[in-house]
Amino acid sequence: MIYGLLAYLLWGLFPAFFPLLMPAGPLEILAHRIVWTAVIMAIVVTIRKGWQEFRGVDRITWIRVIAAAIFIALNWLFYVITVNSGNVTEAALGYFINPLVSVLFGVVLFREQLRRLQVLSVLIAVAAVLFLAVLGGQPPILALTLAFTFGIYGAIKKKVNMSAITSLTAETLVLLPVALGYLIWLESSGDGTFFNNGPSHAALLISAGLVTALPLLLFGYAAKAIPLSTVGMLQYITPTMQMLWAVVVVNEYMEQTRWVGFIIIWVAVTLYLWDILRQKRRALNRRDRHKHPAEPS
Repeated sequence: MIYGLLAYLLWGLFPAFFPLLMPAGPLEILAHRIVWTAVIMAIVVTIRKGWQEFRGVDRITWIRVIAAAIFIALNWLFYVITVNSGNVTEAALGYFINPLVSVLFGVVLFREQLRRLQVLSVLIAVAAVLFLAVLGGQPPILALTLAFTFGIYGAIKKKVNMSAITSLTAETLVLLPVALGYLIWLESSGDGTFFNNGPSHAALLISAGLVTALPLLLFGYAAKAIPLSTVGMLQYITPTMQMLWAVVVVNEYMEQTRWVGFIIIWVAVTLYLWDILRQKRRALNRRDRHKHPAEPS
């Protein structure tokens, strides 16, 4: 639970970071994210002496890794396009929809069981998303793309039989040749920004690797440790932070319908998390009674 909370808090700060990488375009930013994340993860694996874990990876696992890499790369690309085009609230809507996708995959693919209150919270969230999509006046194409690319990525990660560090390293290494080739072509054609905008811009592009790797590692640990439906509901932290950033900091206009939709979604989240805490408390009470049974009179 803590890993998931930390991951989503860090992702919530992304709208403050990626505009700093302009004038680099979305594809250039994506390529730098892949390259520098691969470098960081290679260093981490080397320090941990974890390269031997790659030797036992079977073909099915590599196929899942490749699929996960493709979907997370698409998610990164569309997120940068959305945020850097001044549509942070659209990105927030995408990550409001994504938990529903995660819950759906958790129930359908992994037979995760939802309690009655959790089912009610999911239905409320679905109603809120439909309200946002229908009455908001805009077809949420970017939002749906963000939601499903990351939802599919999370579902695939659940089935990858590798540690979080090794899995993320494998994903970036799979994407590395394409990303590196694109950057070499971009710089050789004179259209790249890495060498043409000063050392601070280059440093920011390099730092995209750490900014990318850390929350993904935390997410990888969380996805394996707790139910996918719970991971999905925790994700509402991220779009709430993004929405606040859009409205308070960059002064994006948000219609009243979106305010109403977001409030309804947070009601759903509160119900879901309260049910989790209630069940945890009951489990602890049962364990205490088992350890310390009442003495016979």
